[in-house]
Amino acid sequence: MPARSAIGYLTPGELSTGGELKTSPEDFVVEELPAYLPGGAGEHLYLWIEKRDVSADFLLDQLARALNISRGDIGTAGIKDRRAVTRQWVSVPARCAALIPELAIDGVRVLESALHGNKLRTGHLVGNRFEIRLRGINDSATAVVPQLVEQLRTRGIPNLYGDQRFGIENQTLSLGLSILRGERSPRSIPYAKRKFLLRLALSAVQSALFNEALAERLRAGTIDKVQTGDVMQVVASGGCFVAEDPAVEQPRRDSGETVITGPMFGPRMKSPEGDVREFESGLLARWGFEAAAFEKFPDLTSGTRRPYLVPAGDLEATVDGDGLLLKFQLPAGAYATSVVREFLKGDRGFPCGP
Repeated sequence: MPARSAIGYLTPGELSTGGELKTSPEDFVVEELPAYLPGGAGEHLYLWIEKRDVSADFLLDQLARALNISRGDIGTAGIKDRRAVTRQWVSVPARCAALIPELAIDGVRVLESALHGNKLRTGHLVGNRFEIRLRGINDSATAVVPQLVEQLRTRGIPNLYGDQRFGIENQTLSLGLSILRGERSPRSIPYAKRKFLLRLALSAVQSALFNEALAERLRAGTIDKVQTGDVMQVVASGGCFVAEDPAVEQPRRDSGETVITGPMFGPRMKSPEGDVREFESGLLARWGFEAAAFEKFPDLTSGTRRPYLVPAGDLEATVDGDGLLLKFQLPAGAYATSVVREFLKGDRGFPCGP
């Protein structure tokens, strides 16, 4: 596997609070913001679940076993962290309703349930709300925090994929690379978990390549500077277009009307032009890929564009006797660690694994 580039920071390196993340699950609280609420009738039962120090994989396995259903019968809008307290909607067939009062899974509580007409699917959420505690911060944190908050509110948050995306010791990423290169068949994955793990593995490759592109734009100082040939996205509609004149497009980006996007490679991804196209093609070459590799699995790696920066206008940070408390909301698909790392600086304090 090619070495992944070190990823810098949007804010100056000397602006650091230090500290430790996730010293206990209660230091990382995330609540899903659903795209809609269950309507009260239908063939699917929505469960508002709270889990503590429980992985997504364990939750699905235990629910399937306890309710005598397959993992494929279970719907979720997104995958939540393991070492955390998380709350999210999960859908199961309505016939499971009688079993819910007796449901007993360590670290899991059902807080609410309601019927709905459709199964919950990936992406059926607006975003997530976070409350994160950093402990053991340094003495300069009180002076540093207001500067960090101001810069991040103004410029946004680097939209990095967190390391949990790539699996413990990059195992998920390595699986995806071996499959795309034809070194391993999807049939080598146990059937019960094949669809779930194959999707994760292939998306891990796309995510790693996006992070590489973002890291390079950070190093070049162009992460928020429109380049000729960049693929821009209109925030209100989600539509994409290629920037022809940076002098025209930069004010639109600065006002929040548009965002600069990076590559999530696949056959349906809108390609940039000129030097930006060469830059993105060079990423694939360095990783030993051609774009056609993603065409082997068009339903799983269709390709799209992802904003390099996401807004953090509601970011709050409070220094108190227990350390630093961060409160913020992120859109679906953005990672809280992208916010936290701008305060911590360095890799210290980030536990490995999903």
